[in-house]
Amino acid sequence: MTDTRGPQPQYEGYATGPLPGEREPAPGQAGPYHPPQAYPSPPGGTHGGGVPRGGQQGTMPGVGAAQTARKPRTGARTTPRTRKARLRVAKADPWSVMKVSFLLSIALGICTVVASAVLWMVMDAMGVFSTVGGTISEATGSNDSNGFDLQAFLSLPRVLLFTSVIAVIDVVLATALATLGAFIYNLSAGFVGGVELTLAEDE
Repeated sequence: MTDTRGPQPQYEGYATGPLPGEREPAPGQAGPYHPPQAYPSPPGGTHGGGVPRGGQQGTMPGVGAAQTARKPRTGARTTPRTRKARLRVAKADPWSVMKVSFLLSIALGICTVVASAVLWMVMDAMGVFSTVGGTISEATGSNDSNGFDLQAFLSLPRVLLFTSVIAVIDVVLATALATLGAFIYNLSAGFVGGVELTLAEDE
């Protein structure tokens, strides 16, 4: 078989030069190799993540201190702001209203009985019943009778009994009216939305 390609040219660089592993590094490539960037680096010599060129992580002098030590804004509000909440009473439970009104009416009835007893004792100690009773007995008396006896009619047991009856009636009426008022409020709240309240924190 004959070679018909003819004489091939010889390249001096490949024939006489050193192998790739035996070549000495260039003077300007003493450090590690960095591939070229596809996009130009931002001004300041750092890449996108805040790492300076050359692979060493750090921050520029003065930038970190300016970011960590921020000055407070002038004219900032120092007084705490009072929070407010606007609520609406949409429904009143008739059962709870009845229980509360029953207890309150009982307490009011007891206070009425005690106040009547104290008032009677004070007026009796001041001699009001004896003076007024003597005047009424003289005005209504005759030769056959002594007239109307006010002290016997307004005795303490009779006054306490009368006040107790009024207190019991007051308990029944107040409880019934409060429960009926709860039903009426629920009906009206369904149409108008109920009573709106604005609550605020205590300063």
